[in-house]
This record gives sequence, C-alpha cells and structure tokens, in this order.
Amino acid sequence: MSSPVIAVQNLHKSYGSVEAVRGIDFEIQPGEVFGLLGPNGAGKTSTVEILEGLRPRTSGVVSVLGFDPDKQTHQLKDRIGVCLQATNMPDKIRVREVLYVFASLYSRSVDFNELLRRLQLESKRDAFYSTLSGGQKQRLALALALINDPALIFLDEPTAGLDPQVRSEIHLLLEQLRSENRTILLTTHYIEEAERLCDRVAIIDQGRIIAIDTPRELQRQSRASSTITITCSQAIPKDIPQWHEAQQQTVDPGGHTLTVLSRRATTTLVEIIRWLDQNHLELTDIHLKQPTLEDVFIEMTGRRLRD
Repeated sequence: MSSPVIAVQNLHKSYGSVEAVRGIDFEIQPGEVFGLLGPNGAGKTSTVEILEGLRPRTSGVVSVLGFDPDKQTHQLKDRIGVCLQATNMPDKIRVREVLYVFASLYSRSVDFNELLRRLQLESKRDAFYSTLSGGQKQRLALALALINDPALIFLDEPTAGLDPQVRSEIHLLLEQLRSENRTILLTTHYIEEAERLCDRVAIIDQGRIIAIDTPRELQRQSRASSTITITCSQAIPKDIPQWHEAQQQTVDPGGHTLTVLSRRATTTLVEIIRWLDQNHLELTDIHLKQPTLEDVFIEMTGRRLRD
C-alpha cells in the first residue's frame, strides 16, 4: 500500500486558552478526495492551515507529502496548491499578470493558456481583476492553486457564498480534478458538496473528529429512516399491509400517495412494488430519500452543520 499523502497524529492547536483542535488523527491516501465536514468554528480551517504550513501546531505529529509543515515549509509549499476561503487581488491587476506573479513563486508551472482554457477564463486573459464576476474570481483562485501542477490540492470552503449556479460550475471543475486522480483535501459545510465529491469524509465538531468513513457508509450507519414516497393513478386501498421493515406508513388525504419510513429501504420497496402489482395499482411516481450526512451530524452532535 502507498504511503499516505497526509498523516496526522494527535494534532492539537490552541489560541491562548481556547483549544481549537483537540487531538485529531487521520490519513489521506494518494488520489483520494477527503472532506473535512463541520460547522464554522469546528476546527476545519485551523487544521488545514497547519497542514499547509501557514500556521504552527501546538503539538502532535504531521506529515504532508513526506514533509513536516513546521520545519520544511518552503519545500512543502512548492508541491501543494491552495485555494482559500477568500482570494482578493488588486483591482487593476490583469488575469495574466496574476498568473505570472504566482508562477514565479514556484520551481515549476503549467502552460498558462491551457490553464485559462480549462477554467473558462481565456476571454478574460487581459481583463482587470475588478471586472470579474464572483464565479470568475473563484475560477481564477482555482487556477492559481493549479499553476504549479501540485501533487496535493487544498480547497478550503471553495464554494462558500457563491450562488447555486456558480457552485454547480465549480463542482464540475472539481470533478474533473477528481477524475485525474489528484489528491484533494476539501473543507465544506455544504452537505451536497461532500456527498457528491468526497471519497471519504471526517465529521469534525468542537475540534474533534467524531466520525470518519465514506459518505455512503456514514449514511448507512444513521439511525434515521429512509423515506419512500409512491404515487399511483388509482386510489390506494385503506387496508395497506404492515411491511416487515417499515416503521411508519401513511396515505395522503387524496388517497393517491403512499409514504413509508423504513430502516431497510430496499427490502421495503420490493415488498411495496409486489403489493402494488398484486392489487393492479398503476405506479406513476416513486421517490426515495435516504438519510444525509446532515442527519448523521445531527444524530452525533444535536446541532445542524450550519448552526
């Protein structure tokens, strides 16, 4: 098995009497998209800034690409790409000038024209930074994170504050990076972002990791029920059976929509479909809603991710 790209053991970070990170452990493997999921103030940004070499740790053992971020900061920064929560440039600097400035900070860089094309910024090559939209500024921030062809990319809340359409565009770009087998550490409090992009997530709260696994496995472990919603063209009989794995089942006042809560949605759904067929009921719509990472977080902490 390859050595982990990031290895963290018993990491602590304190700011005076405030302990922001309270002894966390995790590893990230090559080619993995790993998410740190938690509310603001949970310790995500402090952890990432320590890994990037931007902030010293209080205690613990940290290895990033084989470097100690505290002792080998320059070597590490030459190999990583970083997209912070907010990136601001002088209003009158041009896009191409930003790329030249940042490229000069590294021992190697990629082709600027290809990078601009890939991030849909070709037409903005000579534009002033002040004329860029919010989405274009974020794409430029991603371009700067990729300028040195990094082995590891840090994305700290890369879509925070963006409207849904721009967020979707950024998600497509991140999925392209994922398909290239790049190693990415992503922090976010957007549930759909973690579920869509991450191979594994660590749920962090009050400076501690309280769960770590794939999004699907964390959802499977949730005590919350899946919701099955079935709509039929005919009225549903009132004497519906009690399916084995169902916890609750109701029919809407109109009599055409059946809602069933189940801990084993697949088993229950098969039984419902069989019953519909036996009763010659024509199915017109079906919807399955499984527990989300938000449900998992609420179960573990009693709070919502955006509290």
